[in-house]
Amino acid sequence: MRLMISGGGTGGHIYPALALIDALKAHDSQAEVLYVGTHRGLESRIVPERGIDFKTIKIQGFKRSLSLQNVKTVYLFLKSVGTARKYIKAFKPDVVVGTGGYVSGAVVFAASQMHIPTVIHEQNSVVGVTNKFLSRFVDKIAISFESARTQFPEKKVVMTGNPRAQQVANIQKTGALKAFGLKDDVPTALIFGGSRGAARINAATVAAIPELNRRDYQTLFVTGQVHYDKIMESLSKTALAPNVKIEPYIKNMPAILPEVAVILGRAGATSIAEITALGIPSILVPSPYVTNDHQTKNAQSLVKAGAAELITEQELTATSLLKTIDDLMASPQRRADMVKNAKRLGMPDAADQLLRVLEMVTN
Repeated sequence: MRLMISGGGTGGHIYPALALIDALKAHDSQAEVLYVGTHRGLESRIVPERGIDFKTIKIQGFKRSLSLQNVKTVYLFLKSVGTARKYIKAFKPDVVVGTGGYVSGAVVFAASQMHIPTVIHEQNSVVGVTNKFLSRFVDKIAISFESARTQFPEKKVVMTGNPRAQQVANIQKTGALKAFGLKDDVPTALIFGGSRGAARINAATVAAIPELNRRDYQTLFVTGQVHYDKIMESLSKTALAPNVKIEPYIKNMPAILPEVAVILGRAGATSIAEITALGIPSILVPSPYVTNDHQTKNAQSLVKAGAAELITEQELTATSLLKTIDDLMASPQRRADMVKNAKRLGMPDAADQLLRVLEMVTN
């Protein structure tokens, strides 16, 4: 199979694409892949590092208010469609897949106009603007949340789950917490606001450190690189007990996930895929700064299934953080129930499911 894939801007669009590529290569070692992204997005670093052929398109998103920048956006979109057509003619893909971000809009639209089979993947419970636009033109639409189904043309929709889930589903415990000076036989809470950290989560956790020092469970607090120095300075007069460790960033986060009893963090699509694939009890603090408040909708899907607790960012304080973690840590049975409920939502073969959709549109 010759696969052209496009997704950019955030890890939530990039990692499902990479997971699909891995699954394709596992099934077909002769498969050819071309990834089309932007020169400024995260994909411009991550994708080439994986040894995947990578091309770029210059594009930007629409402003929500009336702006002359939108005139430029229209011009760039039309120009990027032309660039995408050139890439398609040269690469001759069997199928073109979009995983979100403005760049995928140009690439998938161009392919649909050239009568190349096309598929989009929506990771969130609330449909993004690019995928909403593309839904009129593509052959199939893969979704990760049932709540997204009614936002698309019904006949095109297939539930696959998020391909990222398949990459982490079979990760086993390896004693990875020892690398951070923690014990592997003591329940551990992971507090993690994403790769760049989350200011409100960080502030509540810093305020809770004196109490976390006294707990008989362990806490691994990942601040995000840009926040770490300031946080450590603010804690310079607070002694950290052996059961509390603070890190700026963890390069291989999936490796430690099977080791944690509870995770407190955001409710992005990638996080949800990992949490449900591994069955991790979670306390979700949705970011209020994302389009259409989709993280809240993502979190509510887990809460409804009995797999997570939800604390809004406005409600998050040291007190609410401690109480929610304490309650879960004090109840092994409740955590066990949450593990089962989370796994029921997980789709550990999601990448293979999406591959079947590609086979469907190319046969």
